[in-house]
Amino acid sequence: MPSKLIKIAAVATLVGAAAAGGGALWWTQRGHISTDNAYIQGDVTTISPRVGGYVVEVAVGDNQAVTAGQILARIDDRDYRARVAEASAAVDAAQAALEGYERRIEAQQAEIGEAAAGLTTWQAELDLARKELSRTASLAREDYASRQRLDNAESTVSKARAGLIHAEAKLVTARSQIAVIEADRRRQKSLLDQARAHLDLAQVDLENTVLRAPIDGVVGNRGVRLGQLVVPGASLLSLVPLEGVWVVANFKETQIDALSPGQPVNVTVDAFPGVSLAGTVGGMSPASGAEFSLLPPENATGNFTKIVQRIAVRVDLPAGSPLAGRLRPGLSAVVNVNTNEVPPNGQTSPALAGLIGTGLAGEGER
Repeated sequence: MPSKLIKIAAVATLVGAAAAGGGALWWTQRGHISTDNAYIQGDVTTISPRVGGYVVEVAVGDNQAVTAGQILARIDDRDYRARVAEASAAVDAAQAALEGYERRIEAQQAEIGEAAAGLTTWQAELDLARKELSRTASLAREDYASRQRLDNAESTVSKARAGLIHAEAKLVTARSQIAVIEADRRRQKSLLDQARAHLDLAQVDLENTVLRAPIDGVVGNRGVRLGQLVVPGASLLSLVPLEGVWVVANFKETQIDALSPGQPVNVTVDAFPGVSLAGTVGGMSPASGAEFSLLPPENATGNFTKIVQRIAVRVDLPAGSPLAGRLRPGLSAVVNVNTNEVPPNGQTSPALAGLIGTGLAGEGER
């Protein structure tokens, strides 16, 4: 009998302990949602050439750390140097032609001034000849001047008038000619601008024969080799940043109602099981992962099987975390979000607001 009572007491003790443990686990985990469908992400930059040619130098190796501006590779630049020289010669020729038009304009302006002075002279000659004709005609009516003198005065007026007409025509011609030269000068100026643009493009192509690192990072997926013929847009290598990484956690659609930007997050990375990282919810994808797939599901036809969708949630990691510089994009992680705490911005989800109001918070599923 005592033995039976001891067994009953032991079983009761175990049940009580299990209930207490389960209750403690429920109490500590309430208001927390977690997922192990999470990965480290970073802005991996693919390096591609903007010009084609043969690679004459590969300045970096696999897994090598580089800094922004560091040379990664060089492409044979002889053709591009020749194009720069050709474009530079075209600019010089266009500049010389433009200067020639400008000198022609200066000469034509001088000719216009000369024609205008000639017009003024002939106008004065005509005025003087008319006055002389008037005096001679008055004298001739009183028989104080001969007929020959009167004819000479009339001839002088006619010559002055003809000279004035010629001077006017010369001035009009000179002015119209400068308009033609000015139009040619503007056209040549456009050709010079075009030649300079071609020179700028040639210089840009020459500069692009040297591939430099746009960011600090580590070389990965290096496919470029010495002597390789590359084309614009071809993938040569990748630069992986080790700073400024974040976590992308793919939560179930049934979990996201309790998520809000700014909520505290606990992150553990599979590669570093003994380290816990603190983060915050940074944002949520505008659509499920299926919507961004190459072939989005079409549920309007055929048999339908409902599948719980996943929504990508970004988790920001603060600078100076214990694993700064050691996290690699692609590493697996486990994310646990504390939905009990109200974000610093004061915003919270409707579901969380209801749970806080009742004093209860549901346990999320992994």
